Amino acid sequence: MSEKFIKPGQTIGIIGGGQLGQMMTFSAKEAGFRVVVLEPTPDSPAGQVADEQIVAEYDDRDALLQLAEKSDVVTYEFENIDYEALDWLLDKVHIPQGAELIKITQDRILEKQALTEAGVEVAPYAVINSLEDLEDGVRRIGIPSVLKTTRGGYDGKGQYVLKSEQDLEAAAKLLKSGPCVLEAWIPFEKEISVVMTRSTSGELSYFPVGENIHVNNILHQTIVPARISDKVEKNVSELAYKIADYLNLVGTLAVELFLTEDEKIYVNELAPRPHNSGHYTIEACNISQFDQHIRAVCGWPLQKVKLLQKSVMVNVLGQHVNAVIDEIPQRPDWYIHFYGKEEAKHNRKMGHVTVLTENIEEALKELNQTRIWRRHDDV
Repeated sequence: MSEKFIKPGQTIGIIGGGQLGQMMTFSAKEAGFRVVVLEPTPDSPAGQVADEQIVAEYDDRDALLQLAEKSDVVTYEFENIDYEALDWLLDKVHIPQGAELIKITQDRILEKQALTEAGVEVAPYAVINSLEDLEDGVRRIGIPSVLKTTRGGYDGKGQYVLKSEQDLEAAAKLLKSGPCVLEAWIPFEKEISVVMTRSTSGELSYFPVGENIHVNNILHQTIVPARISDKVEKNVSELAYKIADYLNLVGTLAVELFLTEDEKIYVNELAPRPHNSGHYTIEACNISQFDQHIRAVCGWPLQKVKLLQKSVMVNVLGQHVNAVIDEIPQRPDWYIHFYGKEEAKHNRKMGHVTVLTENIEEALKELNQTRIWRRHDDV
């Protein structure tokens, strides 16, 4: 594990130009770094605020070499970049996170194996390569269950919920994109997540546990602190240490979890980067997930995390944009973030709003009363 120290004035390369890259760039610029982004979409959210954007595909080796030559350290803002290309880049530029974490988190089979080996609990699952495997898996795991593609799925894409045996053939269409994983349906009471950061020296910090509400498989709200018991909070922190230690983590990792009524915790999935459910940290904590990530990959000591105020973060999708803008004059207490994406498509993440509060229930009620998030059958 390298402990190379990156100084203000040096350059951070970021693979990926979306909103996470944009917020990473804000943090990097605040600390005095220069930033170069590699992203195929021109005028990307991160490219708008970076010093330079290289417009190229994530697996374009010439462009990656150009990024390496311009950068003193390279990180990434999402996991669907090319593992082979990232692995190839390792001996050309300092990438403290390495490439193995990407390999594991890009593939649900490898991810579940790693989590099991780390000693944490995942939903019972079976690897599915054919309709016969699916029939056998359903016999063993039962219905309801969820079939997920092993690669590329996010925000509910690439998955099919089986509610009866009549769903088998329709679900099996997912196999056209390659192997899948069949997971038992966990009757959870809450979805929660924890975002943690580990430095190059092995120092680990994690942010308060968030309680997540999804609508149509897209994160709608994160409530912090999560409405959970002290015991669950303690168990989540122990689980975070186990995962970080097993994966030899450097940088930021989000862990999405299911919490059952009897307080059992199952790991749903990992994201090897800052996470949508950690956006509240920008205003609600003494240090944001993006600041902490930049510190980690630059070999700086991490800050001790403190929650300054309770908060609710709510996503602004394409269909909410105009209503949120109309609300701005009446909402001096809303922290409003728009990402600078060109087109406000339905269900596309265009921004988020964070409300700091002394009373979570009142904040939820206030957000609900605007009816912004009840339009277009969103909620």
